[in-house]
Amino acid sequence: MAILHTRSIEKHFQEGREVVPVLKGIDFDVDRGEIVALEGPSGSGKTTFLSILGCILTPTSGEVVIEGTPVHEKRLAEVRRRSLGFVFQQFNLFPSLTALENVEYALNVKGIKNRDARVEAERVIEAVGLGDRQHFLPRELSGGQKQRVAIARALAGSAPILLADEPTANLDTQVGTQVLELFRALAKQENRALVIVTHDPKVRTIADRVVKIQDGALV
Repeated sequence: MAILHTRSIEKHFQEGREVVPVLKGIDFDVDRGEIVALEGPSGSGKTTFLSILGCILTPTSGEVVIEGTPVHEKRLAEVRRRSLGFVFQQFNLFPSLTALENVEYALNVKGIKNRDARVEAERVIEAVGLGDRQHFLPRELSGGQKQRVAIARALAGSAPILLADEPTANLDTQVGTQVLELFRALAKQENRALVIVTHDPKVRTIADRVVKIQDGALV
């Protein structure tokens, strides 16, 4: 059974008196250990769909099922804490916290605190190759290093589903390739499902499957 699947997902937004359909009946499945690249032109609905998968937005109609249970039967915050890790395009790091503290904070939100949070944060910071930068503030890190902190934060707490929004958009070719290799290793070694919204053709080199979205529908 898929760890994440959707059935007939629709999303409408109200603009004045007009109802604008953004997503149109999307059926989608991801298995454990699978990497899916979600491609499509700007305005096609990719980020809206990813936000629904990540329980940040709720669909107008349709169903999201995570680990066998419909999301509407759970509290969204609980689902995000337990089942999901999210890698944002703009990193979204706290500027006054070190790399390690940014990851620790994410663990605190999940209910993991004190020494347990520190040990887990150190583990994932080391896993993304930033052991020697763990006490640096975001302003002291390169774009690639900040992205690695964002990935470490998503990995912390062993969420079985990782969602990434344009994770290589702010990276040069070499660092972007390293980040993608890290994603693939983590998905396969730790059996995590990974959905990547992207315009970057390099993502295809690590994806098990490429799904295209256009005008709010899968094609």
